[in-house]
Amino acid sequence: MNKIRVGVLTSGGDCPGLNAVLRGVVLAAEKLGWEMIGFIDGFEGLLPPGRYMILDRHRTSGIMPLGGTIIGTTNRGHFVAKVGPGNRAVVATEVIEEARNVLERLEVSALIVIGGDGSMTTALQLQEAGINCIGVPKTIDNDLEATAMTFGFDSAVAAVADALDRLHTTATSHKRVMVLEVMGRHAGWIALHGGIAGGADAILIPEIPFDYEKLADFIRRREAAGSFGSLVVVAEGATAQDGQQVLHRSAVGEYRFGGIGEVVARELHARTGKETRCTVLGHLQRGGPPTTLDRILGTRFGVKAVQLANERLFGSMVSYQNYLVQHVPIFDAVNRLRLVQPTSQMVQTARDVEISFGD
Repeated sequence: MNKIRVGVLTSGGDCPGLNAVLRGVVLAAEKLGWEMIGFIDGFEGLLPPGRYMILDRHRTSGIMPLGGTIIGTTNRGHFVAKVGPGNRAVVATEVIEEARNVLERLEVSALIVIGGDGSMTTALQLQEAGINCIGVPKTIDNDLEATAMTFGFDSAVAAVADALDRLHTTATSHKRVMVLEVMGRHAGWIALHGGIAGGADAILIPEIPFDYEKLADFIRRREAAGSFGSLVVVAEGATAQDGQQVLHRSAVGEYRFGGIGEVVARELHARTGKETRCTVLGHLQRGGPPTTLDRILGTRFGVKAVQLANERLFGSMVSYQNYLVQHVPIFDAVNRLRLVQPTSQMVQTARDVEISFGD
C-alpha cells in the first residue's frame, strides 16, 4: 500500500459534535494524501477480524449537523480501562496484542482516539504498548482538566436551557416548584452553565453540598416575595450536606448516578407544602444536532489531531486553551478532573443574580 493509512474511532458515551470531528479528521487527512479508516463501535472494532469502514469526503459529506457518530461507539467491552474516579483497570495484554495484529494487518500507522477520560486511559495503555495514538477529548461534562472546553458541552447546556425555558412557563402557571435533574456525576458544569442560561432559581452541584432546609427556606422566601413558581436544577452527582450521592440500580444490576431529582422534589414538597415535580433530562442532553460552537470546536479538534499525527507527536491529546487548539501529553490528561470551584467567578455571578446553591 502506498498511501499512509490512519485509523480513527469514537469511544465512550456519544455526544453532539463527534461527526464534526470525524469530518475534520477525514478532510485534513485527505489533504495530506492519507487514507482514513473508521473502526466500528469504538475499541471493539480493533478486535479480530477488525470491523471498520473507509472514511472519505463522500462518506463524511453532510454529517456535521448529525448527532451521534456514524461509526458507532460503546462504553463496554474488552477495552474498558476506567472503573471509577481515580481507579484504573488494566486492559488485558492479549487484548492489546490482538488489536496490534489487526492494525498491522490493515497497515494502520496511527490511531486517533476520540473519547473521554476512560478512553484516554485506554489510549495511554495502547501508546505504552507501542501503538501510535493521538487523543481527542470528548465529554459533555466538560470536566477534563487538560482542556478548557470539550465539544458536546455547549450542546448539552443548550438542551438544559431549552428545558428550563419550557419548565418556567408551567412552573409559573401552576405555582409549582419544578426540579430538573441533569448530567454531571462529579462536576457541575452543565448544571451551572445551563442553570444560569435558563434562569434557574437554584442550582445544586456536586462541588457545593446543599442543605434541604436552607433550600426550602429559599423557596418559601421567594413565595413570600411574590414568586410562586421556582426552578431548581440539580446535577445527578449533587450531594446533601448530611447525605450521600444518590444511585439507582439499572436493569443489568449496575449502580448508576441518578435519582437525586426525585429526592429533592420529595423533600421540598414535604418541607414547603408546595406542589413539586421532577423532570430528568437524561440522554436528551447527548442527542440531537450540535450547536455551531460544537461544530467549529469539533472540526478544529479533528484537524489538530491529524496535524499531531503528521508531526509524529504520538502520545499527545488535543487540548483547547486560551482560544487556541494545542496539545498535551495523554499521560498528563488522564485521571485529572476539572471541577467547579465554589469561589469561582461563575458561581459568584450566579449568586449575584440571586441563584441559590442550597448552602
